[in-house]
Amino acid sequence: MLDYDLDKMLFTIPAANHSAQEITKILKEHPEVQFVSLVGIDIGGHDTDEKIPVNLFLEDIDKMLAGGVQTDGSSVALPGIAVLNNAKIDIIPDLSVNWYVDYNFSHLGYRTGLPIGTLRIPSFLVHNDNFEVGSRVVLRDALNHFKKKLMEELAAYPYVFEYINGIDSVDDIEDLVLTSATELEFWVKTPDDKGDREQLFTAQVLKEQYWKRTYGEVRTALEETLMLLDKYGFEVEMGHKEVGGVKAKMGHSGHYDHVMEQLEIDWKYADAMQAADNENQVKYVVRDIFTKHGLDVTFMAKPFEGVAGSGEHTHLGLAAKLKNGKMVSMFAPADFSKDFMNPLGYGALMGILKNYEVINPFVSSSNDSLNRLKPGYEAPVCIVTSLGRAVTEPSRNRTVLVGLIRDPKNPMATRFELRAPNPKSNTYLVIAASYMAILDGVHAVLAAGKTPKELEASISKKHGQDDFYLETEREYRSEYNVFEDFTEEERDHLFGHAPATVWENLRAFDEHPERLAVFKEGNVMPDIVLESYREQTLSQWKTELHDRIIPDTMNFIRSCKQVHNLDDFSDYDIKNWIEIDRIRHEIAKDTITEKCLLTRAKNALDEGDYDLASDLQLEIQQKVNLLSSLYIRYKKNLL
Repeated sequence: MLDYDLDKMLFTIPAANHSAQEITKILKEHPEVQFVSLVGIDIGGHDTDEKIPVNLFLEDIDKMLAGGVQTDGSSVALPGIAVLNNAKIDIIPDLSVNWYVDYNFSHLGYRTGLPIGTLRIPSFLVHNDNFEVGSRVVLRDALNHFKKKLMEELAAYPYVFEYINGIDSVDDIEDLVLTSATELEFWVKTPDDKGDREQLFTAQVLKEQYWKRTYGEVRTALEETLMLLDKYGFEVEMGHKEVGGVKAKMGHSGHYDHVMEQLEIDWKYADAMQAADNENQVKYVVRDIFTKHGLDVTFMAKPFEGVAGSGEHTHLGLAAKLKNGKMVSMFAPADFSKDFMNPLGYGALMGILKNYEVINPFVSSSNDSLNRLKPGYEAPVCIVTSLGRAVTEPSRNRTVLVGLIRDPKNPMATRFELRAPNPKSNTYLVIAASYMAILDGVHAVLAAGKTPKELEASISKKHGQDDFYLETEREYRSEYNVFEDFTEEERDHLFGHAPATVWENLRAFDEHPERLAVFKEGNVMPDIVLESYREQTLSQWKTELHDRIIPDTMNFIRSCKQVHNLDDFSDYDIKNWIEIDRIRHEIAKDTITEKCLLTRAKNALDEGDYDLASDLQLEIQQKVNLLSSLYIRYKKNLL
């Protein structure tokens, strides 16, 4: 498909080239770029997109760069902030990050012979002229607050430099660099193909797809995607098959049919804000290229029940840029043979673990995301970490929430991998909430003057053991398989009960108000922003459950019909059908005296009884899974 000269196309305008003169020069040299779009990110993670002709943008470029464009509250999700009678929103360009060109590969310019491009400019949202809001604003403010406060902490508690190589005092530091990276997993499939759940599960267990060679359109689309991403400067590290999927079949047309595969693409880390912006552009490229090859792409966390969902492991690092030009990891130990981390690293990890109940609503904010977080699918369900069985043995535990990544040969690689996010998570808010929690843990550790050995003992504490920071009735570290070596009751007892619905997750805001104070520091997430996010997430959960999940469930129930032939059946068929029909009625059939589960769930949502609606959602899921298994068994016995 990439049969045009990529070297003639514009992909990036770096942050260093954002003067009006340079932008004008660059755009005039690239007539394939016909439009400009200012991209604001609202509190729900949705991005704006508007097509401004390049010539109009350039005619008024100084005003555009300073004042952006205007929209209203109906264009963005900012509940409780941009309301109908107070809805003015400005979209102001961010000059401090890279800008990317988004190409329409289905629309070639007749003069250039190249795809038509839109310059996408990451931007900030401003309500009513003076209140900056939205996800990019929250992340920007979190990063600025983090840097300011950590420098103050380092000056107040200089003992920590005994455990950091290459820095003698805070005076050596020119700047703090907060880095992040995400690993994007996604499914691709032939349109309209549903897939066979048993085949998918069998292929997963046998590891028939994991890291295997790609074929046909999937291979071509993956290779073209990686080539394009490198043109954007993302420095792709690899693309490969993930654990999910089945082998495609060659059709009569010479193309592969029945494609259903899970893939992953990884690229180099960046400054935290840039990393979140990069991820947005990567998703657009992935979707556009695979769609061009006739393949559907989904970034859903759990598109297929019974097989592995798609995660988006998010990496969090911290470095110091010194006045002598060197970069130093702020998490790595002074001696890798003695300690896992220095006190800053321990404080960071402990901050995430202690505050994760209130981080989680930003990580898992959809029904789909909670469907992925089930035991046994390499998706974390417990607030627990792994450091490694010994300092000489790096952690390889894939069952924990957040893991320590370290390499004695490369101290700068020391970082944390948060394994719960998925491709639909709002990466801006995930990173912002994580770094605010990290700051809370670092402050506690430094104020207590703890050494690495003391902190290793602290994070390895047993249930019931008191600690200066972590909760008494919890454990936080396990080098065991959390899914197989603990029962569900043991996991709940040691690591805390994992929320199973969006409503259960959101309730953490009410149950842990003292932890919400961590996000409010520096006015990063004031009450109005937290309430806006809560209202947006609650509305999304209610609407999806009421108007999508319940109707889809009803359609599934109706599809489970009696199919045995009355001229050829066995008593086993009758037994199976009676059991199936009983569950069908329990889920979806009202009587005069009793309402079914679906009706009761809808009524609970309508009446604002969210505790009941959440409980009924879980009961419906359990019944539907049982019904699905029984119906498969029933049909398999028919000749």
